[in-house]
Amino acid sequence: MASSELDSKRWKREIRVVSFSLGMGMILLSLILYIRRRKKSNQRLRGGGLGRIFADNHNDESHKKDIELPLSLDLILFDPVKSAVLDWPKRFHIINGIARGLMYLHQDSRLRIIHRDLKASNILLDSDMNPKISDFGLARSFGGNETGANTSRVVGTYGYMSPEYAADGLFSVKSDVFSFGVLVLEIVSGRRNRGFSHTDHHYNLLGHAWRLYKEGRSLELVQAYLGVSGNLSEVLRLIHVGLLCVQQCPEDRPNMSSVVLMLGNDGVLPHAKKPGFFTERDLFTAESSTRTNAASSINEVTITLLEAR
Repeated sequence: MASSELDSKRWKREIRVVSFSLGMGMILLSLILYIRRRKKSNQRLRGGGLGRIFADNHNDESHKKDIELPLSLDLILFDPVKSAVLDWPKRFHIINGIARGLMYLHQDSRLRIIHRDLKASNILLDSDMNPKISDFGLARSFGGNETGANTSRVVGTYGYMSPEYAADGLFSVKSDVFSFGVLVLEIVSGRRNRGFSHTDHHYNLLGHAWRLYKEGRSLELVQAYLGVSGNLSEVLRLIHVGLLCVQQCPEDRPNMSSVVLMLGNDGVLPHAKKPGFFTERDLFTAESSTRTNAASSINEVTITLLEAR
Protein backbone atom coordinates (compact mmCIF):
# COMPACT_ATOMS: atom_id res chain seq x y z
CA MET A 1 0.00 0.00 0.00
CA ALA A 2 1.35 3.48 -0.88
CA SER A 3 2.73 5.67 1.88
CA SER A 4 0.23 8.43 1.10
CA GLU A 5 -2.65 6.00 1.58
CA LEU A 6 -1.29 4.88 4.94
CA ASP A 7 -0.91 8.49 6.04
CA SER A 8 -4.44 9.27 4.92
CA LYS A 9 -5.87 6.44 7.00
CA ARG A 10 -3.80 7.43 10.00
CA TRP A 11 -5.13 10.97 9.96
CA LYS A 12 -8.75 9.97 9.44
CA ARG A 13 -9.45 9.71 13.08
CA GLU A 14 -12.23 10.52 15.49
CA ILE A 15 -11.44 12.55 18.54
CA ARG A 16 -14.04 12.59 21.26
CA VAL A 17 -13.65 15.70 23.30
CA VAL A 18 -14.85 16.75 26.70
CA SER A 19 -15.13 20.51 26.36
CA PHE A 20 -15.65 22.73 29.30
CA SER A 21 -15.80 26.47 29.92
CA LEU A 22 -14.66 27.74 33.30
CA GLY A 23 -16.32 31.09 32.82
CA MET A 24 -19.77 29.69 32.04
CA GLY A 25 -19.35 26.64 34.23
CA MET A 26 -20.67 24.43 31.46
CA ILE A 27 -19.39 21.10 30.24
CA LEU A 28 -20.18 19.56 26.89
CA LEU A 29 -19.69 15.79 26.53
CA SER A 30 -19.23 13.77 23.38
CA LEU A 31 -18.32 16.53 20.96
CA ILE A 32 -16.99 14.63 17.97
CA LEU A 33 -14.43 16.21 15.73
CA TYR A 34 -13.46 14.52 12.49
CA ILE A 35 -10.00 15.47 11.36
CA ARG A 36 -9.08 14.50 7.79
CA ARG A 37 -5.60 14.75 6.49
CA ARG A 38 -5.01 17.43 3.89
CA LYS A 39 -2.01 18.70 2.04
CA LYS A 40 0.65 20.03 4.40
CA SER A 41 -1.29 18.91 7.47
CA ASN A 42 1.89 17.92 9.26
CA GLN A 43 3.21 21.44 8.92
CA ARG A 44 -0.07 22.91 10.11
CA LEU A 45 -0.09 20.78 13.25
CA ARG A 46 3.26 22.27 14.15
CA GLY A 47 2.22 25.84 13.49
CA GLY A 48 -0.22 27.00 10.83
CA GLY A 49 -2.57 29.77 9.87
CA LEU A 50 -5.79 29.02 11.78
CA GLY A 51 -4.98 30.90 14.96
CA ARG A 52 -2.45 33.43 16.15
CA ILE A 53 -1.07 33.87 19.64
CA PHE A 54 0.86 36.97 20.63
CA ALA A 55 3.57 36.83 23.28
CA ASP A 56 5.83 39.48 24.79
CA ASN A 57 9.49 38.65 25.18
CA HIS A 58 11.91 40.11 27.69
CA ASN A 59 12.60 43.09 25.41
CA ASP A 60 8.91 44.03 25.42
CA GLU A 61 8.64 43.29 21.70
CA SER A 62 5.67 41.38 20.35
CA HIS A 63 6.23 38.30 18.23
CA LYS A 64 3.51 36.52 16.31
CA LYS A 65 3.47 32.78 16.62
CA ASP A 66 1.09 31.04 14.24
CA ILE A 67 -0.42 28.00 15.88
CA GLU A 68 -3.27 25.94 14.48
CA LEU A 69 -6.10 25.57 16.95
CA PRO A 70 -7.23 23.41 18.55
CA LEU A 71 -3.71 22.18 19.22
CA SER A 72 -2.57 19.55 21.68
CA LEU A 73 -0.86 20.85 24.80
CA ASP A 74 2.34 18.88 24.24
CA LEU A 75 3.09 20.65 20.94
CA ILE A 76 3.19 23.98 22.80
CA LEU A 77 4.37 23.01 26.28
CA PHE A 78 7.48 21.12 25.21
CA ASP A 79 8.46 23.45 22.36
CA PRO A 80 11.22 25.82 23.52
CA VAL A 81 9.78 28.68 21.44
CA LYS A 82 6.02 28.19 21.54
CA SER A 83 6.01 27.47 25.28
CA ALA A 84 6.76 31.15 25.91
CA VAL A 85 3.07 31.93 25.30
CA LEU A 86 2.20 29.88 28.38
CA ASP A 87 2.82 32.32 31.20
CA TRP A 88 1.98 31.34 34.76
CA PRO A 89 -1.70 32.50 34.73
CA LYS A 90 -2.32 30.49 31.57
CA ARG A 91 -0.68 27.39 33.00
CA PHE A 92 -2.73 27.62 36.16
CA HIS A 93 -5.86 28.15 34.07
CA ILE A 94 -5.09 25.02 32.02
CA ILE A 95 -4.42 22.88 35.10
CA ASN A 96 -7.58 24.09 36.82
CA GLY A 97 -9.62 23.40 33.70
CA ILE A 98 -8.30 19.86 33.34
CA ALA A 99 -9.05 19.21 37.02
CA ARG A 100 -12.66 20.35 36.65
CA GLY A 101 -13.16 18.32 33.50
CA LEU A 102 -11.76 15.19 35.12
CA MET A 103 -13.92 15.75 38.20
CA TYR A 104 -16.95 15.83 35.92
CA LEU A 105 -16.00 12.52 34.32
CA HIS A 106 -15.41 10.85 37.68
CA GLN A 107 -18.25 12.31 39.68
CA ASP A 108 -20.86 14.41 37.90
CA SER A 109 -21.58 12.60 34.63
CA ARG A 110 -24.39 10.04 34.43
CA LEU A 111 -21.83 7.24 34.08
CA ARG A 112 -18.50 7.39 35.86
CA ILE A 113 -15.78 7.56 33.18
CA ILE A 114 -12.14 6.58 33.67
CA HIS A 115 -10.05 8.00 30.84
CA ARG A 116 -7.01 5.69 31.22
CA ASP A 117 -4.83 7.72 28.84
CA LEU A 118 -4.70 11.26 30.22
CA LYS A 119 -1.56 12.95 28.91
CA ALA A 120 -0.35 16.22 27.41
CA SER A 121 -1.05 15.14 23.83
CA ASN A 122 -4.67 14.38 24.77
CA ILE A 123 -5.32 17.90 26.03
CA LEU A 124 -6.48 20.27 23.28
CA LEU A 125 -6.25 24.04 23.64
CA ASP A 126 -8.47 26.62 21.95
CA SER A 127 -7.57 30.22 21.14
CA ASP A 128 -8.23 31.27 24.75
CA MET A 129 -6.09 28.44 26.14
CA ASN A 130 -9.16 26.63 27.45
CA PRO A 131 -8.27 22.94 27.78
CA LYS A 132 -10.34 20.09 26.38
CA ILE A 133 -9.79 16.47 27.38
CA SER A 134 -9.75 14.40 24.19
CA ASP A 135 -9.32 10.85 22.85
CA PHE A 136 -11.61 8.51 24.77
CA GLY A 137 -10.57 5.42 22.81
CA LEU A 138 -9.27 3.68 25.95
CA ALA A 139 -11.87 5.04 28.37
CA ARG A 140 -14.08 2.79 30.50
CA SER A 141 -17.45 3.73 31.97
CA PHE A 142 -18.99 2.48 35.20
CA GLY A 143 -22.42 2.71 36.76
CA GLY A 144 -23.61 2.71 40.35
CA ASN A 145 -20.89 2.68 42.97
CA GLU A 146 -18.20 1.13 40.76
CA THR A 147 -14.96 3.12 40.73
CA GLY A 148 -12.53 0.76 39.01
CA ALA A 149 -11.68 -2.68 37.71
CA ASN A 150 -8.73 -4.82 36.69
CA THR A 151 -7.56 -6.13 33.34
CA SER A 152 -4.86 -8.40 31.95
CA ARG A 153 -4.49 -6.08 28.95
CA VAL A 154 -2.76 -2.92 30.04
CA VAL A 155 -3.23 0.03 27.70
CA GLY A 156 -2.03 3.57 28.10
CA THR A 157 1.14 5.66 27.95
CA TYR A 158 4.26 5.00 30.02
CA GLY A 159 5.22 8.02 32.07
CA TYR A 160 1.56 8.70 32.83
CA MET A 161 0.34 5.26 33.94
CA SER A 162 -0.05 4.63 37.67
CA PRO A 163 2.08 1.89 39.31
CA GLU A 164 -0.87 -0.37 40.19
CA TYR A 165 -2.18 -0.20 36.62
CA ALA A 166 1.13 -0.74 34.83
CA ALA A 167 2.19 -3.59 37.11
CA ASP A 168 -1.08 -5.34 37.98
CA GLY A 169 -3.71 -4.07 35.56
CA LEU A 170 -5.69 -2.37 38.34
CA PHE A 171 -7.31 0.85 37.21
CA SER A 172 -9.66 3.26 38.93
CA VAL A 173 -10.42 6.95 39.24
CA LYS A 174 -7.16 7.12 41.22
CA SER A 175 -5.29 5.97 38.10
CA ASP A 176 -6.53 9.09 36.32
CA VAL A 177 -5.55 11.15 39.37
CA PHE A 178 -1.99 9.84 39.04
CA SER A 179 -1.91 10.84 35.35
CA PHE A 180 -3.26 14.26 36.27
CA GLY A 181 -0.47 14.70 38.82
CA VAL A 182 2.13 13.92 36.16
CA LEU A 183 0.49 16.52 33.91
CA VAL A 184 0.61 19.12 36.68
CA LEU A 185 4.35 18.66 37.20
CA GLU A 186 4.98 18.70 33.45
CA ILE A 187 3.01 21.91 32.99
CA VAL A 188 4.77 23.61 35.89
CA SER A 189 8.25 22.55 34.78
CA GLY A 190 7.83 22.48 31.00
CA ARG A 191 9.63 19.11 31.02
CA ARG A 192 8.45 15.63 30.12
CA ASN A 193 8.34 13.03 32.86
CA ARG A 194 9.48 10.26 30.55
CA GLY A 195 13.06 10.80 29.44
CA PHE A 196 13.79 13.47 32.06
CA SER A 197 17.43 13.62 33.09
CA HIS A 198 19.46 15.57 35.63
CA THR A 199 23.18 15.73 36.27
CA ASP A 200 22.80 15.26 40.04
CA HIS A 201 20.65 12.09 40.11
CA HIS A 202 18.91 9.35 38.13
CA TYR A 203 15.34 10.34 39.02
CA ASN A 204 12.68 11.14 36.47
CA LEU A 205 10.58 14.32 36.73
CA LEU A 206 8.44 12.90 39.55
CA GLY A 207 11.47 11.92 41.60
CA HIS A 208 13.16 15.25 40.88
CA ALA A 209 10.08 17.19 42.02
CA TRP A 210 9.79 15.07 45.16
CA ARG A 211 13.47 15.54 46.01
CA LEU A 212 13.15 19.33 45.67
CA TYR A 213 9.97 19.22 47.77
CA LYS A 214 11.72 17.26 50.54
CA GLU A 215 14.60 19.76 50.54
CA GLY A 216 12.31 22.82 50.53
CA ARG A 217 13.44 23.84 47.04
CA SER A 218 10.27 23.25 45.01
CA LEU A 219 10.49 26.60 43.22
CA GLU A 220 13.54 25.31 41.35
CA LEU A 221 11.15 23.11 39.38
CA VAL A 222 9.54 26.14 37.69
CA GLN A 223 10.84 27.45 34.39
CA ALA A 224 12.82 30.63 35.08
CA TYR A 225 11.14 32.84 32.47
CA LEU A 226 7.61 32.31 33.84
CA GLY A 227 7.94 35.19 36.28
CA VAL A 228 6.11 33.70 39.25
CA SER A 229 7.42 36.09 41.90
CA GLY A 230 3.93 37.40 42.56
CA ASN A 231 2.42 33.92 42.76
CA LEU A 232 4.90 32.00 44.88
CA SER A 233 2.36 30.51 47.29
CA GLU A 234 0.14 29.44 44.38
CA VAL A 235 3.07 27.81 42.58
CA LEU A 236 4.23 25.94 45.67
CA ARG A 237 0.69 24.78 46.39
CA LEU A 238 0.24 23.52 42.84
CA ILE A 239 3.47 21.51 42.98
CA HIS A 240 2.39 20.08 46.34
CA VAL A 241 -1.00 19.05 44.91
CA GLY A 242 0.74 17.44 41.93
CA LEU A 243 2.92 15.39 44.27
CA LEU A 244 -0.12 14.30 46.30
CA CYS A 245 -1.68 13.00 43.09
CA VAL A 246 1.33 10.86 42.09
CA GLN A 247 1.84 9.12 45.43
CA GLN A 248 2.70 5.43 45.21
CA CYS A 249 -0.44 4.09 46.92
CA PRO A 250 -3.77 4.93 45.28
CA GLU A 251 -5.40 5.18 48.71
CA ASP A 252 -3.12 8.13 49.52
CA ARG A 253 -4.08 10.10 46.41
CA PRO A 254 -6.94 12.61 46.64
CA ASN A 255 -9.98 12.28 44.40
CA MET A 256 -10.57 14.97 41.80
CA SER A 257 -13.23 16.81 43.77
CA SER A 258 -10.68 17.20 46.59
CA VAL A 259 -8.08 18.35 44.06
CA VAL A 260 -10.41 21.06 42.76
CA LEU A 261 -10.99 22.23 46.33
CA MET A 262 -7.24 22.24 47.03
CA LEU A 263 -6.64 24.39 43.96
CA GLY A 264 -9.31 26.86 45.02
CA ASN A 265 -8.43 27.53 48.65
CA ASP A 266 -5.50 28.01 51.00
CA GLY A 267 -6.17 25.18 53.44
CA VAL A 268 -3.36 23.09 54.90
CA LEU A 269 -2.27 20.24 52.62
CA PRO A 270 -1.20 16.79 53.87
CA HIS A 271 2.43 15.76 53.55
CA ALA A 272 3.23 14.21 50.17
CA LYS A 273 4.64 10.68 50.29
CA LYS A 274 7.06 9.09 47.83
CA PRO A 275 5.72 9.05 44.28
CA GLY A 276 5.29 5.94 42.19
CA PHE A 277 7.74 5.36 39.35
CA PHE A 278 10.15 8.09 40.40
CA THR A 279 13.13 6.70 38.48
CA GLU A 280 13.57 5.80 34.83
CA ARG A 281 14.53 2.27 35.95
CA ASP A 282 11.05 1.87 37.49
CA LEU A 283 9.41 2.88 34.23
CA PHE A 284 11.64 0.59 32.19
CA THR A 285 10.88 -2.39 34.44
CA ALA A 286 7.13 -1.82 34.20
CA GLU A 287 7.31 -1.31 30.45
CA SER A 288 9.31 -4.51 29.92
CA SER A 289 6.89 -6.61 31.96
CA THR A 290 3.82 -5.17 30.26
CA ARG A 291 5.19 -5.68 26.77
CA THR A 292 4.99 -9.41 27.23
CA ASN A 293 1.24 -9.06 26.68
CA ALA A 294 1.03 -5.94 24.55
CA ALA A 295 2.29 -4.39 21.32
CA SER A 296 3.60 -0.88 20.98
CA SER A 297 1.92 1.65 18.72
CA ILE A 298 3.72 3.77 16.12
CA ASN A 299 4.99 6.37 18.60
CA GLU A 300 6.57 3.62 20.73
CA VAL A 301 5.00 5.11 23.82
CA THR A 302 1.28 4.39 23.78
CA ILE A 303 0.30 0.74 24.08
CA THR A 304 -2.64 -0.16 21.85
CA LEU A 305 -4.69 -3.33 21.88
CA LEU A 306 -7.90 -4.57 20.32
CA GLU A 307 -10.23 -4.79 23.28
CA ALA A 308 -14.00 -5.29 23.44
CA ARG A 309 -15.95 -2.41 24.96
